[in-house]
Amino acid sequence: MDVWRADERYRGGDIEAGIESLHAFSFGPHYDPDNLRFGALIACNEERLRPGAGFDEHPHSHTEIVTWVVEGELTHRDSTGRETVVRAGDVQRLSAAGGVRHVERNDGSTPLTFVQMWLAPLRPGGEPSYEIVRGIADPTPFAVPEAAALLHVRRLAAGERTALPDAAHVYVHVVRGEVGLDEDELAPGDAARITGAKGLQATAVTEAELLVWEMAS
Repeated sequence: MDVWRADERYRGGDIEAGIESLHAFSFGPHYDPDNLRFGALIACNEERLRPGAGFDEHPHSHTEIVTWVVEGELTHRDSTGRETVVRAGDVQRLSAAGGVRHVERNDGSTPLTFVQMWLAPLRPGGEPSYEIVRGIADPTPFAVPEAAALLHVRRLAAGERTALPDAAHVYVHVVRGEVGLDEDELAPGDAARITGAKGLQATAVTEAELLVWEMAS
């Protein structure tokens, strides 16, 4: 198990434009050949957008993009003609496949925070697709079969325990609260990368929310 702290993330975005980005993996000009991916996961970005800020239309290809809104509302538009508003508790997936363009903005009146995770698909190409699950419920996982991955959302009361999946690769991102994992304590923005997970449990030190990726390879 390898623990990465929130303050180890690469800083990006454009503060003057109201965009603050924190990257867990190599991203854009921040290149680290020893931190390119973990399992299928190639990006885990914490994004903060002030009202009116956002990312103008830009392209993606051969990437599974999964978004979890922490607070506020995210307006999404893409080149397939879809336009949706993603709220806290919703899971959004955009399969870029052979190529797609999209816009992400905070069109609301309050700050927006979201976690966006990119996964490498098992096979490139294909047609873009889109999915949104409103108010995903514990403990139902969100499947991304194109990347042989499952996303588990865990909301825990203080003192509550939850079993982590046994898998080749497990990635735990703390959204809120403090969590004990093995001999480590994780705070918001911290993450654990676990290889060959077996019989592990996470314990909420305070009320907490976790995003847990279960990856077959």
